[in-house]
Amino acid sequence: MSNAVLGCSQLSMVYTEGPAEVTVLRSVELSVARGERVAIIGASGSGKSTLLHLLAGLELATQGRVSVDGQDLSKLSDKARGLLRNQCMGFVYQFHHLLPEFSAVENVAMPLLIRGESQDTAYAQARKLLSTIGLGERLEHRPVELSGGERQRCAIARALITEPSVVLADEPTGNLDEGTADAVFEMLLELNQRVGTALVMVTHDSRLAARMDKVYRLEAGVLKHD
Repeated sequence: MSNAVLGCSQLSMVYTEGPAEVTVLRSVELSVARGERVAIIGASGSGKSTLLHLLAGLELATQGRVSVDGQDLSKLSDKARGLLRNQCMGFVYQFHHLLPEFSAVENVAMPLLIRGESQDTAYAQARKLLSTIGLGERLEHRPVELSGGERQRCAIARALITEPSVVLADEPTGNLDEGTADAVFEMLLELNQRVGTALVMVTHDSRLAARMDKVYRLEAGVLKHD
């Protein structure tokens, strides 16, 4: 995993439910190079979202190792994992998770402000990125005033504003109609190429998965190259 921007080795996850143990992931191996685009497909409940949570360090695995930019997440404190996420990772979900009380530009600038950038710098970068993706006229609009596709584009801009090493996307187009989903996906690929960010996307859409560099299928907790 030394050359990988994101990787895991022998990753297993077991949940205890009362007297029963439920194995969600079994010895998963994955390595993602800088700028690489990876799709993970599988049936609902196959463990795809759990795998993303572990890769992000939002949960710690029962067994195995996750490495982000060469750092072993299990060896970091909660605070250090949070800092690493802010520095190296971006996240896009099926639901945009924009903060309703803030405008588009304020939402997109937020990761830079958390990082300690000045308000002027953060807002200037957010305005530039939003203009690049066709939202230059919507900078001061709050999420409720944006369409579903505009909200998701805004969420992707927020994920990429820090130019992270890797973006983890969990069904990023799952809540959109086909035409809007295609437009949002094109934007994700274009920014991936322009910024050089690796992209790991969980999706149920085989059309979109087919356009990624690699496709993996998760079945009964086992990850296989499709």
